[in-house]
Amino acid sequence: MEDTPQKKGRSKRGLTILIVILAFLLFVVIVMAINARKPDRIALGPLDTSVKGSAFIKTNEILIKEMCENWLPNDIFWPTVLLDNMPNFQIGTLEVVRYNTRVLRDNLTRMRTTDRLDPYAEAAFTALSNDPYKWWFPSAESKWELASENLAAFYKALLAGKSHFYPRADNLVELLNQYTSLMGGVNTRLINAPRDIDVVLTFDEETGKGAEGSKMVKIDIPWYRIDDNFYYAQGVAYALYGSFKAIRVDFINVLKDKNSVKLIDKILEDLYRCHFEPIIVFNGDPGSIFANHSLNLSGIFNDARQKVYSLVVALTRG
Repeated sequence: MEDTPQKKGRSKRGLTILIVILAFLLFVVIVMAINARKPDRIALGPLDTSVKGSAFIKTNEILIKEMCENWLPNDIFWPTVLLDNMPNFQIGTLEVVRYNTRVLRDNLTRMRTTDRLDPYAEAAFTALSNDPYKWWFPSAESKWELASENLAAFYKALLAGKSHFYPRADNLVELLNQYTSLMGGVNTRLINAPRDIDVVLTFDEETGKGAEGSKMVKIDIPWYRIDDNFYYAQGVAYALYGSFKAIRVDFINVLKDKNSVKLIDKILEDLYRCHFEPIIVFNGDPGSIFANHSLNLSGIFNDARQKVYSLVVALTRG
């Protein structure tokens, strides 16, 4: 018995609806996959190494441009609003850039603390202080673009001798102290991921050892924030890796004088190893067949932090 025209019409409509649904799902998967990709390692192009500060400024300019191109933490549109890994990664990157521009404004561009602030460095830091989750009036992206423009202007002024960058040991120590503070907070998030650990000893951020008179503090990381902390830490490690490569270029004379070039290379090795991509971020118990990716990352990240502290000691006492 042949199909009636009505049955054929229903069949065609059903097929059309199925094709539309499949096309929509494919679109969602593609959009999510594109926006979930981590950025490639920073590649600085040719630089005039005789102008100290070139590598540091260009690195931060690149990091900010990457944020401008696809800033996700303030996204309100579907389906990218469902992403949480890359937004946390980008927030980690932003934290490092903020530390960099703050030290640039307060220390690296001034011979003495009584000197006036460099207007470009100050404007860049102010722009980066905007709420990263703000979508409008003003949007985070518009502020990041403003910061990028001011860093570009600072770079031109630096080449022209109108702005200054002082690669002294004390300025590097100040920057590294900011890094150890940030890295300490990141590591605390990671080491409290295991489900069988709900207390942690308060650490002294400078020594990495238990502070005298410190107390046991109860910290409970919800299961749904395990991967958030993991990708936030990876974002910090990614931006620190680029920053330390720039430091190696701009502060090379200081590092050689303090016999610390090999130490900074070891820091770079650790930060490079922080870049790995599990299919699923597991929070396995010690006896489980599943990994605990937070602790795996914490081990490498904390090793880098201890080396940064050792570098501070070498610069201070070496």
